[in-house]
Amino acid sequence: MDFSSTRRAFQRQLWCGLGSAAAWPMVRAAEASTPPLKVVATFSVLADIAREVGGTAVEVSALVGPNADAHVFEPTPSDVRRVAGADLVVTNGLRFEGWIDRLIKASGYRGPVVVASRGVALRQLSGGADPHAWQDLANGQRYAENVRAALVAALAAKSPERAAEVDTRAAAYLQRLAALDRDIRARIAAVPAERRRVITSHDAFGYFAAAYGITFIAPRGWTTGSEPSADAVARIVRQAREAKASALLVENISDPRLIERIAREAGLKVGGKLYSDALSLPGTDADTYLHMFEHNVRTLVEAMSLGR
Repeated sequence: MDFSSTRRAFQRQLWCGLGSAAAWPMVRAAEASTPPLKVVATFSVLADIAREVGGTAVEVSALVGPNADAHVFEPTPSDVRRVAGADLVVTNGLRFEGWIDRLIKASGYRGPVVVASRGVALRQLSGGADPHAWQDLANGQRYAENVRAALVAALAAKSPERAAEVDTRAAAYLQRLAALDRDIRARIAAVPAERRRVITSHDAFGYFAAAYGITFIAPRGWTTGSEPSADAVARIVRQAREAKASALLVENISDPRLIERIAREAGLKVGGKLYSDALSLPGTDADTYLHMFEHNVRTLVEAMSLGR
């Protein structure tokens, strides 16, 4: 063994460690002198992605909070003030937030606006592009990358240290999203294809369906802003019987009475709750984007597996 080369390598590691330790207070001082970016996200899913990617470099708030419906949201004067004081606004785009342009105009905000869905492969509907693109974790990775790029651009001149922190956090978060995506595909593939048919409140899971191989039937279109007609409900009941749907699932943003009515008329049971357009309250099953997917997949697999 070459002890001299080993000793030199150890000395290099020691000096590098000392150099890093000496630099650490300066990094912390730089962070302390640069306040976190004030980020306003339009709804809870985007807010969570921004927090995961931004870490201590950001202070994030959501206009539409947990268990709330962005489709029917009405901004308040306090929301106008929040947007006016933001350093960065994060939106989904694709007409999901029909109120956001008016809100930004009313606030006088002139800063950058990030469209998190930019660059995803869109699912087209008769009324245009389906806005629920975050329901595919491959798209979720694009969302995270778009948020990362915007945060780094905003921080690069003020605090390179914080910008580097964002890059590091984003890389780790993207790995977690990719790992969960692989796990979901394997878990759903284990359910027989003929069992992968469920009914939900509105058409929020089209991207999920395409990515993971489940058929979703919904009495409403992609927005919850209007009630389905009696004919539409009757059509869903017939479709549920003919397609032999495995279960009906309510959404956290929707009134469960519609699904309960369809369940009675179709002779099916309500098989649990899914989270589509909003996270759950902090400390509960679907309080982050990753937890939302984990909860939804667990609920779906259990519901589709009943009676196998």
